[in-house]
Amino acid sequence: MRPDRSSDPHISSLTAKKRPAVRYVIGVLVAFCMLLIGFVTWDAWHSRQQRLADTATVTANMALALATQGEGTIRVVDSVLAGVVERIEHDGMVGTDRERLRLHLRNMVTSVEELHGLFVYGADGGWVVTSLEQPIRGNNSDREYFRYHRVHKDRSVHVGLPVRSRSSGVWVLPVSRRLDNPDGSFAGVVLGTIRVDYFSGIYERFDTGAAGTIVLMHDEGRLIYRHPFDVQLVDSDVTKGTIYSLYKRSPTAGTAMIKSYIDGVERLYSYRHFDGFPLIVATAQSKDEILAKWWRSTSALAAAALVVIALLCGGAWRLVRQIMIRDRLEQELVSARAVLQQDNRELAHLADNDALTGIANRRRFEHELELEKKRAGRSGKPLSLVMVDVDYFKKYNDTYGHVQGDECLRQVAAAIRDSLGRPTDLAARYGGEEFAVLLPDTDPRGARNVAEHLRLAVMRAAIPHSANPPGVVTVSAGVCTMRFATGDDTDATLLVERADALLYRAKQTGRNRVRSDEDEDRDDSEAANNNAQPGAAARHA
Repeated sequence: MRPDRSSDPHISSLTAKKRPAVRYVIGVLVAFCMLLIGFVTWDAWHSRQQRLADTATVTANMALALATQGEGTIRVVDSVLAGVVERIEHDGMVGTDRERLRLHLRNMVTSVEELHGLFVYGADGGWVVTSLEQPIRGNNSDREYFRYHRVHKDRSVHVGLPVRSRSSGVWVLPVSRRLDNPDGSFAGVVLGTIRVDYFSGIYERFDTGAAGTIVLMHDEGRLIYRHPFDVQLVDSDVTKGTIYSLYKRSPTAGTAMIKSYIDGVERLYSYRHFDGFPLIVATAQSKDEILAKWWRSTSALAAAALVVIALLCGGAWRLVRQIMIRDRLEQELVSARAVLQQDNRELAHLADNDALTGIANRRRFEHELELEKKRAGRSGKPLSLVMVDVDYFKKYNDTYGHVQGDECLRQVAAAIRDSLGRPTDLAARYGGEEFAVLLPDTDPRGARNVAEHLRLAVMRAAIPHSANPPGVVTVSAGVCTMRFATGDDTDATLLVERADALLYRAKQTGRNRVRSDEDEDRDDSEAANNNAQPGAAARHA
């Protein structure tokens, strides 16, 4: 008879010790998991704060650079104004050679890219001398900068609020200086203007991300420029905005995370006041874009921690459970790979096709143009291009709105695409309301027929357009055909330039028509015959 092992004191002792050991292993496992989670959480939070701090430093430095750039722009204009003031006050308003001064002003505007215009106003606000080609009669005594100089004897430069220019109609930033008579009385104002959209050329050099922005405002609470530029926002009131409130509390510079009241995007803003000028520049990057890289790294770290925890738990419990987890992970990886492949296919499609119209975009068109030029050089066959532009599209947008304008472009693109008969022909959106149709191995007559066919196809689409004389949307087209030789280094864009010139010619001659090289040659020939007939008749007489 076997002994009962359960009654063995040694076994009983081991069994008694087993229970606490299991609880100990579980406790250690839980403690380790909590420690790992705590470490990942602390590291993620620290990385997040460091990322925000680094970006705050970058935006603050960018704001400083933007302010320095802007100050330089104002000082360049001011130096020109100071020279004009000294010249007028030295010669006197009456003794100044105005024609010579006008030429000087025009030369300065031509040579100084920051300047849009230079103007001299008399004490009554009348236009005395300007940089314009033709004299303009007017009075600017109602302008804020004029009223300022009339009551302030300060001889320093004055940067006014943005105004719409009476000479050109564009929004400008006025920079002005006071003119004095010899007795110190008010003699007038010298004004230099900077186009508000001039700042686009400066600010677009700075990378603020896809959802970032740069803002230039007057410290009286008026918006001068916002990147991306929207002319509707110029001179809008920003006194209720958070940036302006921060500026009031800290007039020199500052940084804060703010949700924009214009578009609702939360951004990290850094602003700086110009040194010596009443302007504030702010630059911002989207919070989502700032933390995108952090999110990726944190997600990867968290995923790694979860995998470790899962492995520990699986090893402590059941091998089968571990296998099930591994199988599930494999399935998820396969699914993720399938999703990734689908995303890659969609990205490849988006890279080569216009998002609005669905046809090829300009990038793909330029790539295909270069390939077809080389192919035409090898084969010796002609290469034709049709440039198409929607007639009076601005009026269409003004009449029906931009949403309907987008729908109009989609219908026009569909009509152009469907009118092409060969798979080698390529229809692309070249830009705005302009389209390009690439026709390999097509002679001038065939290319013109294709252009006429797609012009009629757009008319048959019968898209209503009350501002267009036919009452429906129409297009104008320019057709150009070229031949290339093997090794020909002719730039393929020359074909685009010629077709675009013919398109412009089609619009000049009435729109809703096709203009080709053959049309130009025929017109030139008819003009030459008409010029020659009177002489021939005289010789015959």
